[in-house]
Amino acid sequence: MNKQWLMVVTAAVFEVGWVIGLKHADHPLEWGGTALAIVISLSLMILAAKQLPVGTVYAVFVGLGTAGTVCAEAVLFAEPLSPMKLLLIVLLLAGVIGLKLASGQSSSQQKEVG
Repeated sequence: MNKQWLMVVTAAVFEVGWVIGLKHADHPLEWGGTALAIVISLSLMILAAKQLPVGTVYAVFVGLGTAGTVCAEAVLFAEPLSPMKLLLIVLLLAGVIGLKLASGQSSSQQKEVG
């Protein structure tokens, strides 16, 4: 995994933090942490998108953030996690991995042509 994809994954982790923060923050310190997570998340995503295909970066960012948020809510706040939710998360992650792999192939093909 190169530096840009690591930034996308890290941005998605911070996305999980700020999405949960928007729902559960009650105190100024929690709101400050939520705001900081938003800034870090979006900054990392923007930096990564300067080197990677924007559509793929956004899809991976949102997909990982969505899956991470559902899982974090289940673990941290005892949200119900049905077999259907688990199946859909697996399908979502399969799509994210597929997009990342397809993006890697097109980048190597462009280098060969260019």
